[in-house]
Amino acid sequence: MKELTSAEIRSMFLKFFESKGHSIEPSKSLVPVDDPTLLWINSGVATLKKYFDGSVVPANRRITNAQKSIRTNDIENVGHTARHHTLFEMMGNFSIGDYFKEDAIPWAWELLTSPEWYAMDPEKLYVTVYPEDTEAKEIWLKTGVPASHIFDVADNFWDIGQGPSGPDSEIFYDRGEAFLDIPADDPENYPGGENERYLEIWNIVFSQFNHTPEDTYEELPHKNIDTGMGLERVVSVFQNAKTNFETDLFMPIIKKAEELGDGVKYGDSPITDISFKVIADHARAVTFAISDSALPSNEGRGYVIRRLLRRAVLHGRKLGINGAFLTQLVPVVGHIMESYYPEVLANAEYIESVVLAEEKRFNETLSDGLKMLNDVIAEVKASDSDVIDGKVAFKLYDTYGFPYELTEEYADDEGLKVDRDGFDAEMQAQRERARAARSDAKSMGVQNPLLTDLHTESKYVGWTTEIVADAQLADIIVDNELADTVAAGQTADVIFNETPFYAEMGGQVADRGQILTLAGEVVAEVTDVQKAPNGQHIHSLNVLADMKKGEHYQLVVDHKFHELVSKNHTATHMLDQALRNILGGHTSQAGSLVTPDYLRFDFSYNGAVPAEKLDEIEALVNEKIAEALPISWIETDIESAKKLGAVAVFTEKYGEKVRVVSIGDFNAEFDGGTHANNTSELGLFKIVSESGIGAGIRRIEAVTANVAFKLTKEHENQLAQIANAVKAPQLKDAPEKVLALQAQIKELERQVTSLEAKIANSAAANIFNDVKTFGAHSAIISQVEVSGMEQLRAIADQWKENASSDVLVLIAKTGEDKVNLIVAMSKPAIATGIKSGDLIKAVAPLVGGNGGGRPDLAQAGGSNPAGIADALAAAASWLNEH
Repeated sequence: MKELTSAEIRSMFLKFFESKGHSIEPSKSLVPVDDPTLLWINSGVATLKKYFDGSVVPANRRITNAQKSIRTNDIENVGHTARHHTLFEMMGNFSIGDYFKEDAIPWAWELLTSPEWYAMDPEKLYVTVYPEDTEAKEIWLKTGVPASHIFDVADNFWDIGQGPSGPDSEIFYDRGEAFLDIPADDPENYPGGENERYLEIWNIVFSQFNHTPEDTYEELPHKNIDTGMGLERVVSVFQNAKTNFETDLFMPIIKKAEELGDGVKYGDSPITDISFKVIADHARAVTFAISDSALPSNEGRGYVIRRLLRRAVLHGRKLGINGAFLTQLVPVVGHIMESYYPEVLANAEYIESVVLAEEKRFNETLSDGLKMLNDVIAEVKASDSDVIDGKVAFKLYDTYGFPYELTEEYADDEGLKVDRDGFDAEMQAQRERARAARSDAKSMGVQNPLLTDLHTESKYVGWTTEIVADAQLADIIVDNELADTVAAGQTADVIFNETPFYAEMGGQVADRGQILTLAGEVVAEVTDVQKAPNGQHIHSLNVLADMKKGEHYQLVVDHKFHELVSKNHTATHMLDQALRNILGGHTSQAGSLVTPDYLRFDFSYNGAVPAEKLDEIEALVNEKIAEALPISWIETDIESAKKLGAVAVFTEKYGEKVRVVSIGDFNAEFDGGTHANNTSELGLFKIVSESGIGAGIRRIEAVTANVAFKLTKEHENQLAQIANAVKAPQLKDAPEKVLALQAQIKELERQVTSLEAKIANSAAANIFNDVKTFGAHSAIISQVEVSGMEQLRAIADQWKENASSDVLVLIAKTGEDKVNLIVAMSKPAIATGIKSGDLIKAVAPLVGGNGGGRPDLAQAGGSNPAGIADALAAAASWLNEH
């Protein structure tokens, strides 16, 4: 595959189809012309509708374009996913009754794989076809795509209800195992499944049927081709980017935003990365929209621009960017897109002036608004509620210029909701101007003064003695007061003049054990050991017999507990070294936990550790265990320790003297914990899991010794059970048997999905003809026979496309004691003051349920199918009353 810029990828696409006789249509304005059905141009075909519906015959029936588009139905997802954008470019080739599958398929393959063009590795490309479209499959095979790279997918049928429809083929690029975000044996691990490994880069729609009002499919007299390749997505493939944002389309904007902030860098954390992505995406959308003459306002397209701009400003604040800054991103966007959209730079001065005026207007009140919102969020979290008052949301809108959606998004980030009904009520009521609520002052936590002032001499002797020591009881603390004695049955914290008990430190848990009299009588159980502010080891005791300050006692550490913890601590050092050896020296420790049962090690690494690398790491540790390396330690100064090659966790603070633990010639580290004497004592090392816990931070959990042997035996027994369940004659045959069963299940699921879709379509066809009038509203109120909410939503989508009535109410019995309901309303219906959520709340209790949703769509579940008839009647009555 060639190394190409986004500009080169776009240019090559257009030139390729120009060489195939296509006319290049320029990217049209984002503001639709003579199309009141669209708020924005939202796809590559949107500007060509006049050709496809036959109202205009093009001079050339072969067309190609790279069309800028805006979609705003899921703005809140931008920044949270790898590929959601408000502004994007869709590249496509179109045939208006000219060529069809026999040309479209080979041309697609030629563009993708030919050395003259994209030069992608054919082995990395996969295609999906509609199972009944055997013609397309045969053409793919003839084109040179192996059968193993062609998948039947029942969803590969483009259909929006009445009108043109047809099967499609999607083309996927295999980005490799490193991108796999699900287990390798997951049923979704295939091209077309829900995974990140196989990325869809192109969709070719074979528009060959007319979906009739009678829900039949008739062959079109002039078949069409409509394809779509998202530029942002395919650029991420060429530039080997984890998401669309790490490409030359977005990174210059992100880098500029980094310069404007307070030192936060992209990649520092998932939270700040979201803000960078939102800013980069919205800066592009706002720049292009204003370039195409759309302006910020309180309605329609203008409201979208205002919302995007203000959302970007708020995310700028999260990065420490204060004041107007989006104006500085406008020329960055212009330079990125200059090769195909020179008008952006040409209009830069104008765009910047519009953006600046809008930013200034918003920034004038933003600081106070953010303080109010943050105070409210803190107060709600401190209470028993999880809902922000609608009056507060209204004040943010009315006084501070926060669109309701921004408040909702901020709340959602904190796990809260916003009272929409209360907000709407305030919109209609007298506006009140209350000042931002003040948050309660919180005092800082302070150290316990008793411990802070305690300077008793105490020495840890665990390095040089056995785990038993005779010591004098120096201090007794009961109920945070110094005492001379402590009675049986009490709990106490005590300090001895010396101790073999290790205090919790550096991720290693504290020792456990007993306190005995010199005569051998057990007087206390040691449940925990912590370091006091002045360094003493404070032992938490369950006292079994009276103890007295100044007396001598025998301190006995639980040998087995101590030994298991020590082995796991040694294993963490070996794991740390193995990670550096195999993944590279750039990995570094980010935290650890060492217990008797398992160890946990956090480290810096970009992306999941591949399974084969984990195997190598595990094998290397076990190799060193088998070599029986001696473990030793010395105490020295920091500089001498560094000369020995010892590794330090430099987020930790060290004193003048440090302890360096060496594991043969394999590893040397600064360390204050306990260890085995020889690696052979670990017996076996087994990695249990590897996962991500933050941006660039991975976590490995592992076990050693008997726990590892036990886990291995459990896995062996589990595999034997699986082999027996799938009737595999030998353990080695079990995986093949499981794969065969998975394939069978997948096929059955495909058949079920296909049948459910047909049932839903059939149900829709019947009910859409049964429109009745209730009060001032036309409505479809019906019980339908479908299997679940997904099918109800599919019918609701068809209803919306068809605009069959003002209101849709559907109820289905989907189980012995299960009911699903859905309510949808058109914009004209909502304008009269009714909402889907209100209606569903009125009828759901009659079927033993509850629910809610947006004004245009609400859904609910219930447990009383016997109430369906009453619920349908209640819906009709409610509409008559409203």
